[in-house]
Amino acid sequence: MSVAGQLVLVTGAAGFVGSAVVRALQARGARVRALTRPTSPRRNLMDFTGEVVEGDIRDQADMARALTGVSRLFHVAADYRLWARDPEEIVRNNLRGTNAVMRAALAAGVERIVYTSSVATLSLAQVPADETAPLTESDAVGAYKRSKVTAERLVERMAADEGLPAVIVNPSTPIGPRDVRPTPTGRIIVEAATGRIPAFVDTGLNLVHVDDVAEGHCLALERGRIGERYILGGQDVLLREMLAVIAGLTGRRPPTLDLPRAPLYPLAFAAEALARLTGKAPFLTIDGLKMSRHHMFFTSAKAGRELGYRARPWAEGLSDALAWFGREGYV
Repeated sequence: MSVAGQLVLVTGAAGFVGSAVVRALQARGARVRALTRPTSPRRNLMDFTGEVVEGDIRDQADMARALTGVSRLFHVAADYRLWARDPEEIVRNNLRGTNAVMRAALAAGVERIVYTSSVATLSLAQVPADETAPLTESDAVGAYKRSKVTAERLVERMAADEGLPAVIVNPSTPIGPRDVRPTPTGRIIVEAATGRIPAFVDTGLNLVHVDDVAEGHCLALERGRIGERYILGGQDVLLREMLAVIAGLTGRRPPTLDLPRAPLYPLAFAAEALARLTGKAPFLTIDGLKMSRHHMFFTSAKAGRELGYRARPWAEGLSDALAWFGREGYV
């Protein structure tokens, strides 16, 4: 299903993944309409030549206007925070937003939808995890994971019961250029590059270049099966290995101290207490420590078989991220 010449709406188009999807679509010849909030930074859209519209994904009327004439939809926007003063705000934003976007898309007769979920919706009872083990809401750690589980289940139900023409993609941990805010993983890269992470815990991530994630979105639109989910990942990497590569790329000594988690919980409690006063998200969080108990490893074999998805080596994404953070003054 080609997007060449089609009018395509991308929500969250100014964001890290959303702006990469916009670029991938334009490279395929799509006419892209970029939806962004009035308060969102526009740095990632500075060279965008398509149409920019403002709106709130939680507002079905805003979405109805944004979807006028649209045949394809990429719902990438999400409240991606691991901490908030009111954690339930994250759940409300992601569930209400997904519901409003999908209801408006059904009403507008959109022919094909790619919904950006997350590997946060998958169980880690067996690693590497795949698409066959969805996480239950009760087992989700923290508001962000819970919000993504509930929103993904909503999309699945609408696809099965109401004919919503949606394909679900589950990116792992994107890294690379244009991480403006930055994301929680981007913060790790920046902190490590500036020598502010002297130690680590035993955990692991699946790292993937953000541009490969964007390419996977386009492949899901073209080849994905309605109602199915596809992991868009890269390679499994231990945190200590990731930090060592960052140290090598920035001319620093890699951290060698492997910390137990237990002594870190009081520090996380204190950091969150301070954050509630200042409003600035803490680097160390209780939910982050809980999640770090697992090696968050995933396989993209299904996306490889069905979509033709491939990912470049993870270190290329790290190198591109550091180069961009350097140019933009983060490090």
